[in-house]
Amino acid sequence: MSEEVKLHKNESIKSVSRQLRGTLTDELRSGADGFTPDMEQLIKFHGFYQQEDRDLRHQKNADGSAVERQTSFMIRSRIPGGRVTAEQFLVELDLCDKYGNGTLRVTTRQAFQLHGVLMKDLKTTIREINEIKLSTLAACGDVNRNVMCCPAPYKNNSVFDEMQAFADRLADHFRPKTTGYWEIWMTDDNGEQQNVSEFKPVEEPIYGATYLPRKFKMAVALPDDNCVDVLANDMGFLAIVENGKIKGYNVVVGGGMGMTPSAKKTFPALAKPLAFVTPDQAISVGEAVVKVQRDNGNRSDRKLARLKYLIANWGMEKFTAEVEKYYGGKLTPPLPVEITGVDDHIGWHEQGDGKLFLGINIENGRIKDEGTLRIKTGLRAILSKFKMRSRLTALQAVILCDIDPKDKPEIERLMREHGMAAAEELSLLRRYSAACPAWPTCGLAVTESERALPGLLDEMEVELKKHGLGGERISVHMTGCPNGCARPYTPDIGFVGRAAGEKYTIYLGGNAQGTRLGYLFKDYVPKPEIVALLSPVFARFKADRHAGESFGDFCARLGKVALGGDVDSAR
Repeated sequence: MSEEVKLHKNESIKSVSRQLRGTLTDELRSGADGFTPDMEQLIKFHGFYQQEDRDLRHQKNADGSAVERQTSFMIRSRIPGGRVTAEQFLVELDLCDKYGNGTLRVTTRQAFQLHGVLMKDLKTTIREINEIKLSTLAACGDVNRNVMCCPAPYKNNSVFDEMQAFADRLADHFRPKTTGYWEIWMTDDNGEQQNVSEFKPVEEPIYGATYLPRKFKMAVALPDDNCVDVLANDMGFLAIVENGKIKGYNVVVGGGMGMTPSAKKTFPALAKPLAFVTPDQAISVGEAVVKVQRDNGNRSDRKLARLKYLIANWGMEKFTAEVEKYYGGKLTPPLPVEITGVDDHIGWHEQGDGKLFLGINIENGRIKDEGTLRIKTGLRAILSKFKMRSRLTALQAVILCDIDPKDKPEIERLMREHGMAAAEELSLLRRYSAACPAWPTCGLAVTESERALPGLLDEMEVELKKHGLGGERISVHMTGCPNGCARPYTPDIGFVGRAAGEKYTIYLGGNAQGTRLGYLFKDYVPKPEIVALLSPVFARFKADRHAGESFGDFCARLGKVALGGDVDSAR
């Protein structure tokens, strides 16, 4: 008799939650400043995380006593393709001032995050987000999260509208069907939660009673512009375009960035080609993939619960056969299409309908006013005056759409007035960078990231100019821990928080297109030593590169040993 598998405790939390209700309403009314441990897991499905300001841990009051820790929450809005109206953007800016820490964050998955929201303001904040026709449901948790899509708002090519419409359909199809979210957050404060005897479940045809073993991510991209890192997702759809129309999609499966350095069984992975699907087959095949993961993913070890581990254990042949069983038919082999390019969409562009769009770099996605750089006030002024639609990018930037050419000078004036840099004032190094929040709000962070990367880029810009490389496009992503929220394993250079004392792992050899994993170059590098360590690599690149070769391609070609990397590293 085979030994019974012991499920992870989160599986029990989900199974008895009455479709994500748990005791959330009672705990909201309790007057506490945070949720109990079990409900801390459940709130993720509702789109928020319980956090604290870790900067306060070692601070003292005037009398020498420790500063009291204050529980707060990060609330994430789920925005397919990062598409928001002026009203939605402005309300999110208002919410960060009314209930948050005064900043609004653009995430690496084209969503908004509010930080510093207190327990007493949770319900009001979530309700106001829903009133502008956004939602926090399934922005986190063991379900499909925000669906990413190329945000370019071109109007002379129907492909971009088709992709966005498809991303919207994916988001709607894979949204949990539970009514618990609405009962908890959309009722007034006197609304009564249904008790156990009154609870009547609705059908969850995709997720079932315990949802997925782990989070699931989807993206839609073009082969010549992988601006959403489609291969870093559990499932991606690569649009195949013929004669200006989407013929179908190559479905790729099994991407994911998270890993645990001490657990050699874990690893980052790029998605592998599964099948070619026509537009009318895409969602059905996607549903079959999700159901295979639902029924076969690891529910005992959350470190091994993502789809990439199921595929690694089974192999693509077995996985494909199982997807065909759930789909109910044979799959067409993927077409021979490769990812060839990436665009950050920064700067002014012709939209194709006589209008312009403008991509504005937001360093690490943090919309705030600080010193002479007043991004929050500047964006509020522009959006209030011109009422344009906007898009959020996977590099944490903002695209302003539908701009009348006559308004360009005034928008540029407002940007200068608020200290916002134009595209030509930014190095490509900075434009293609990204970082996760890390300290002080993320409980998983072991080092700084968002607050560390700008200074590190300053140093790198100086060093690159010294080597005559100031104009090179080198993508740099940083995270404060190995979970990889800012996708640090695929760019030319990745920095991953490794240990206290601001020590990082350096990865080299990926690329801006997101088609190759980097290799571990150096481990446990103190932050002050990073640029000095990379300088000889920059010099070697300048001297020995092939014509047109990118920095990541060069590092991949030479390998870690030739570049002086750690030869004994396992990854």
